[in-house]
Amino acid sequence: MKEYSYTVKDKNGLHARPAGKLVTVAKGFESEIKVRAHGKEADGKRLLSVMSLGAKQGTELRFEISGADEAQACEAIKKHLEDGLDENEEKGS
Repeated sequence: MKEYSYTVKDKNGLHARPAGKLVTVAKGFESEIKVRAHGKEADGKRLLSVMSLGAKQGTELRFEISGADEAQACEAIKKHLEDGLDENEEKGS
């Protein structure tokens, strides 16, 4: 199992668009991906589950990734989050 923690930096938090992009990344892997915040657990491959965490700016997200491709999944999620959620898209507009 791989674990990764990330503190939401985006001023809008993990709203629909970035949550959807995160889920898209997660769905590209076989591994089970769990996301935890505020004492809740979400399935990282289900948009409504991830959004139910209510992750605002400053929220710490804890990812637990387990499965055959867990190392690759962890790196992809880490890269996606560190690229800044919606920030990169807004800069390109």
